[in-house]
Amino acid sequence: METDMAGVAFLLSYGLLGAAVLSLWAPALPLPMPRWRHLPGACSGAGRMPAWCVGLALACIAGLACGYLDWRALAAILAYALLARGARDASGTWLRPLLLIASGVTAFLFALHRIPGFHNAVLASGIQVSRDAPPFSLHANFDTAAAGIVLMGVFCRRIDSGQEWLALLRRVWPVTLSTLVLVLGIGWGLGYVCPDLKWTSVSTAFLAVNLLFTCVTEEAFFRGFLLERMAQGWSGWRHGRLAALLVSTLLFALAHAAGGAAPIMLAGVAGLHYGAAYLVSRRIEGAILTHFALNAVHFLAFTYPALAK
Repeated sequence: METDMAGVAFLLSYGLLGAAVLSLWAPALPLPMPRWRHLPGACSGAGRMPAWCVGLALACIAGLACGYLDWRALAAILAYALLARGARDASGTWLRPLLLIASGVTAFLFALHRIPGFHNAVLASGIQVSRDAPPFSLHANFDTAAAGIVLMGVFCRRIDSGQEWLALLRRVWPVTLSTLVLVLGIGWGLGYVCPDLKWTSVSTAFLAVNLLFTCVTEEAFFRGFLLERMAQGWSGWRHGRLAALLVSTLLFALAHAAGGAAPIMLAGVAGLHYGAAYLVSRRIEGAILTHFALNAVHFLAFTYPALAK
């Protein structure tokens, strides 16, 4: 019975969290909110609230009730949303850069699980999906997903029509194909991975968590926040956009430094492609889909996470 209740609690909390991610692409909701117009993400005009604000609030309530976060996490998410909104709307030569830096650092603290009050779920511990790979654990991180929702909702423009989706796919598919060929080809050549076609009991959970919580959050931070802000700030330079792409890629590669030299190099090649997908499409969805395509093919068709040393 306790196991059944734990499963219900997980599905309720993380199901609503996943719905909150998807609500980033939903139209604003007509809600009576004349006193809440200055909340993060509030639309101009009376009585409209972005769907992601409502979705994230419901997910937080469920997470609080089910024990996946406590009042400190709620306070941190609200404070971060206010900080991000303030950074986006601030003006002045010193205030806006200061708030943007604070927003970036705080997002990184969420990703490092340094914000107190979160009790993230562990979906599987010590599992081995490839015969020649070491075991790994699969986590569902409420903190990083919440930060990603705020970053996407406040800083990133999203697609809102089917025609835009079709145009995005036409522009991005060559970059996505290049990502798969180069990153996995280099990884195979280095002896980091090898072909390993599989479908396991955790494949569905991995793909869902990776798309909604990992790819959305990482692309919202590295491309939608870092790359876009740097490209805007350096627009007066002759090669400002290229510099923004290279710097954001370097930071993305260094974020994978714990695995050693090979993950840094592979993340660097992948990061260049994610940035290119974003710049070519001018939409964050291009980077998200390219990132997810690589992670999905890696998990389903190659050694995961890597060949044992």
